Amino acid sequence: MPTLSRRFSTLSTPIDLFLQWKPQRETQQLLWPPLSPSQLQKQQKLLQSKLILALDGCTSVKHVKQVHAHLLCQGLDQCCFVLSKLIRMLTKFCVPMDTYPRLIFHQVRCPNPFLWNAMIRGFILQGTLSESVSLYNCMRRDGTRPLSFTFSVFFKACSATLDVDLGTQMHAQTILVGGYGSDLYVGNTMIDMYTKCGLLESGRKVFDEMPDKDVISWTELIVAYSKSGDMESARDLFVELPVKDKVSWTAMVTGYAQNARPREALEVFKRMQTEEVETDVVTLIGVISACAQLGASNYAKWVRDVAERSGFGPHENVVVGSALVDMYSKCGSIDEAFKVFEQMKERNVFSYSSMIVGLAIHGRGHEAIQLFHDMLESEIKPNHVTFIGVLTACSHVGLVEQGQQLFAAMKTHYDVDPSVEHYTCMVDLLGRVGRLEQALEVIKTMPVEPNACVWGALLGACRTHRNHDIALLAANNLFELEPNTIGNYILLCNIYASAGMWDEVSEVRKLMREKGLKKSPGYSWIEGKNGEIHEFFAGDMRHPMSIEIKQALEDLVNRLKAHGYVPHLNSVTYDLHDEEKRRLLLNHSEKLALAYGLLSTDVDCSIKIMKNLRICEDCHAFMCGASKITGREIIVRDNMRFHHFHNGSCSCGNFW
Repeated sequence: MPTLSRRFSTLSTPIDLFLQWKPQRETQQLLWPPLSPSQLQKQQKLLQSKLILALDGCTSVKHVKQVHAHLLCQGLDQCCFVLSKLIRMLTKFCVPMDTYPRLIFHQVRCPNPFLWNAMIRGFILQGTLSESVSLYNCMRRDGTRPLSFTFSVFFKACSATLDVDLGTQMHAQTILVGGYGSDLYVGNTMIDMYTKCGLLESGRKVFDEMPDKDVISWTELIVAYSKSGDMESARDLFVELPVKDKVSWTAMVTGYAQNARPREALEVFKRMQTEEVETDVVTLIGVISACAQLGASNYAKWVRDVAERSGFGPHENVVVGSALVDMYSKCGSIDEAFKVFEQMKERNVFSYSSMIVGLAIHGRGHEAIQLFHDMLESEIKPNHVTFIGVLTACSHVGLVEQGQQLFAAMKTHYDVDPSVEHYTCMVDLLGRVGRLEQALEVIKTMPVEPNACVWGALLGACRTHRNHDIALLAANNLFELEPNTIGNYILLCNIYASAGMWDEVSEVRKLMREKGLKKSPGYSWIEGKNGEIHEFFAGDMRHPMSIEIKQALEDLVNRLKAHGYVPHLNSVTYDLHDEEKRRLLLNHSEKLALAYGLLSTDVDCSIKIMKNLRICEDCHAFMCGASKITGREIIVRDNMRFHHFHNGSCSCGNFW
């Protein structure tokens, strides 16, 4: 007669297990001589293992119930080991904890910590945190000591729900119960809980008091510091980290990129490559973002080479491919961006949206709209970013009617609810062509509360079209929404200054002084031949080639004057003499960067200049003229869009 273990060796599913089951006592009656206690114990352990395997193979609640029936018939209704697994499987299949699992639990006379944990975990996963706390209290009253998993599952729940009060109470429990101060897993989940709940210093205190730490402990804090903007603390921790893995390196690259410190991100990535640390998609997305911020073409080419060597080129990986499209667009290489887009074996809504936005900000609005229609033909559904891109395209080339039609079709045809960003695009679209009253009506009838971006778009249009009344209305709303944002005050100053309303300018500047607001300095940067970045601030002559730059700029101004260039003095928002205004305009940062570019680059190369603020009217006219008399293509990226200057004209058609 085959033994019980032999019978179960052929079972493959819970249904088989149930159908082929024979009562244990019947089997024992047929065995002779009877099994010894040690043999019985071994047999029980083998049966429990078989039941655990059967539970692992369950694909439905019905299967779980079949295994449960077999378990009961075998007299294992008090076996906490198997019942814990049973409850976890019921949790997996979303069986309400208050019904079947609780009934199983209450039938156990002496539940062990694992069974308590299975119940606590189930209630947490089903969103009833208060019930899990009640169970924990019952467990403690019952005299059952928690496991490390008991605390870690609570800390994870507190992280997900941002319930720091419960988190601190559970932290106190780890101390009161004792023995968990050296538990690495508990410590790590506690750090995660505190940092996600915004108590970074508490997380750091837990970290400092941990006797043993692993790379997860360090990386959690590095990521937390990065998210809070404290990259100095993140860097100090990273330097102290004994063994750095791919995740910790990536945390630093991504942290610098997300905090608008692209140079540091690239430096860390360089070191990562030198140390031959494996590169993955997350790392690449971080460093590609850094390249996009910096707008450096040489770095862009290097990062793309790394991506392709790592097996994540645009042909293989749609996420990296989409990021590369965005990067090349922001580096001023829109044609290269389109080549990457065409090489992508797979394209999704993000790929198309990145390309549409890229074409839009480069002033190629008609191509952006055509690509939008190509996307629709490929049966890829547009999302809210796609519409921001296509509405921006309409705005940058003045396609008002087409923009209005697309905006109207968003909800009706594509099931995309217009957000405040889309309304901003519409205000900008109407404002650029001077339909300020219509733009104001859009704001008044918006179903969502207009934010600073909406009013800012209207205020910017008022400056272009010199409408002081609507400008004051927009400015007052901006001051209410963003009382300490200096850009709003400066824009209003510019509007008053362009109209010669110097008393009003003085009043606004006085208000700025009273609030202690200081203007962020405008600066431009340009990439040298070897990839180094050269920065220029207005009037700053600390560059090693300052003498040559000043001379080249003076020569260029004289040549431009011979061709009819006259400085736009209204670009200066101070009540100064005309000669002083001319001096200030001559020393704008983008003009210094242009002079350096003319001196340091080959005559057949385009000059790419990046700027942190919007280009002024005088510098725009200056670049147009310079592109004609030098025969060079000049590309300027300001904080709004790209301007491609060629043979005396700009890609924006003087519409920016």
